[in-house]
Amino acid sequence: MTVQKLTLKSLVSSCFKSPADQKIQNPSPKPKKITKQTSYQRISLSDLSNPSSLSEDLSVSLAGSNLHVFTLQELKVITQNFSSSNFLGEGGFGPVHKGFIDDKIRPCLKAQPVAVKLLDLEGLQGHREWLTEVIFLGQLRHPHLVKLIGYCCEEEHRLLVYEYMPRGSLENQLFRRFSVSLPWSTRMKIALGAAKGLAFLHESEKPVIYRDFKASNILLDSDYTPKLSDFGLAKDGPEGSDTHVSTRVMGTQGYAAPEYIMTGHLTSMSDVYSFGVVLLELLTGRKSLDKKRPQREQNLAEWARPMLNDPRKLGRIMDPRLEGQYSETGARKAAALAYLCLSHRPKQRPSMSTVVKTLEPLKDFSDIPIGPFVYTVPNEITDDSLKEDVKECEPKKESKKENGHHHQKHHLHHHQDRRHKNRLPAKSTTIHAETAQNNGHGSHSPLHPKAKGA
Repeated sequence: MTVQKLTLKSLVSSCFKSPADQKIQNPSPKPKKITKQTSYQRISLSDLSNPSSLSEDLSVSLAGSNLHVFTLQELKVITQNFSSSNFLGEGGFGPVHKGFIDDKIRPCLKAQPVAVKLLDLEGLQGHREWLTEVIFLGQLRHPHLVKLIGYCCEEEHRLLVYEYMPRGSLENQLFRRFSVSLPWSTRMKIALGAAKGLAFLHESEKPVIYRDFKASNILLDSDYTPKLSDFGLAKDGPEGSDTHVSTRVMGTQGYAAPEYIMTGHLTSMSDVYSFGVVLLELLTGRKSLDKKRPQREQNLAEWARPMLNDPRKLGRIMDPRLEGQYSETGARKAAALAYLCLSHRPKQRPSMSTVVKTLEPLKDFSDIPIGPFVYTVPNEITDDSLKEDVKECEPKKESKKENGHHHQKHHLHHHQDRRHKNRLPAKSTTIHAETAQNNGHGSHSPLHPKAKGA
């Protein structure tokens, strides 16, 4: 393990220096891959709220590489001056732009695409959320947590630099109108990976409550490996004999646990409830909260939970875009797990480690049916050539086993061609974090004419 030193000065006091006085940390040698926290005293936000209580030369062991401190000018170069062509989207924190780091910017940092998130100066989040994200993602390393590469803190500007996640958010993949439906095995892979990320946070030596687990905060890499992002609302878990953390209610409607909304008491079980909602989204293809649906169906958890333990009703709520191509055994087990996670009694919900053990075998179930393709002939066929095509598509009785696979593929491709002709082309809109599509710079990005200090 590589032991590194992180000073309070490097995280806090650099935010209040002029750009000319800022110093860039020298990148450390490439550390070994660490997937589990080891014993060390992790800095918390409460520590940084009272700098006088800590030594300036505070040493901590980090499971990962040093964070890089970027200047605003460097990030302008990386993102081509925050060009609208590199704009990925915008969430509660602010706009996100794609960029590229090469050896001209940081010779010891490998060339790679990145996502640069800018704090909206008049948005829903502020310096505290920015600092929270730096503190948590600067010290926590896991295959299912997004990697924070560095940050920028000049005058009022607050920016974060992450690894780039090419497939965007789970929300985009599940609900974007023209996106291809995620296969059952991919959905279970995403559920399992996200569960592992939460389990890691809950079981760290100093537990972390994520507090904002939702589809838009689960990012996907090129092979659909999920990673949790956006730690601005994360909190340190209860310590000692404490059973919960009392805090003002924050999060996202439709995902937040009911007892947390009513009392402000935050526990790891609050995250388990949110996980149950996302698992339900993966099963049904429905959003956690959808005002366009009938009144009784708008809140997904309230509507679907009573049907999760009834196999006859479960089929009715499964995502129709799966077209029946899912493991019935796996679906029943996943639905039963979601039912437990969504219990209104927190103590009856499973721990995230139990969730992981339950999900682990579901990705390997092979009882996924291969249904026959049904071609519906139009009522009237006037084109003789089309009639001939239909006849040619009819399966021959001879050598049925030999040609069965080819026949099925031929029909499938024919169906997809017809379906795609009626579709509008889908735009490439990869999103890094929770985002609403937009075109152009964020209203408070460093390049906006009204932004101070641009």
